[in-house]
Amino acid sequence: MQNTIEFFKYQGTGNDFVMIDNRDLQFPKDKSIIEKLCDRRFGIGADGLILLENDDETDFKMVYYNSDGNESTMCGNGGRCIVAFAYFLDIFEEKTTFQAIDGLHEAEIVNGIVKLKMSDVNTIKNKDENFELNTGSPHFVKFVNEVENYSVYKNGNEIRNSATYKDEGINVNFVEQISEDEIFVRTYERGVEDETFSCGTGATASALVFLKGKNKVEVRVKVLGGNLKVYAEQDGDSFRNIWLEGPAKQVFKGKIDL
Repeated sequence: MQNTIEFFKYQGTGNDFVMIDNRDLQFPKDKSIIEKLCDRRFGIGADGLILLENDDETDFKMVYYNSDGNESTMCGNGGRCIVAFAYFLDIFEEKTTFQAIDGLHEAEIVNGIVKLKMSDVNTIKNKDENFELNTGSPHFVKFVNEVENYSVYKNGNEIRNSATYKDEGINVNFVEQISEDEIFVRTYERGVEDETFSCGTGATASALVFLKGKNKVEVRVKVLGGNLKVYAEQDGDSFRNIWLEGPAKQVFKGKIDL
């Protein structure tokens, strides 16, 4: 096991990640090491850790871990950040394809703005006037008033740890419509077990619920860490050609002893 690794820190609308070039497969995929690296007091500090690895059929592979050290489902902002990282590593020029845990993704980058194609969504379940859907990760969507002052941690934690979701966990999004084509989303994320500044799959899930039944293909999404856009085409009860767009930036790089 190597004792020192080079890492890069990226953030996408405030959702931050430790990024590691693991094409040589030298990084030890140890839960306690990943958890320590993501710790904001005793490590680098991040919402998650992402490994960039080789893939036989696409430009690269994304392997994502939550800050609790467990490998997790798709992360939209993490996906945008790894695209920016792969671009930095000269793996592609403008457009790319890569593999993630939920399958194949396409992406493009222009002036630091990454547009990422998300998985199709076939079902949005109505759960007592709230909604449940999977955008690469499972999400619960609840529309509220004055989301800026809403108790996201308290209410998100209660829903995530309720009898229905306790075992598998779910990400919980609280959404307020602020104009005809814009929503404000705050998200409690499983694995982080707290509110994050942004959640890409959550922004996507919330946007799709907002778009459902409307003659619209684009929605602006305000999050604590900035602004995103979601594009999607409705096909009956399903959504196709879903894209998540927003900034992804390298914050710093360094080396750390494991």
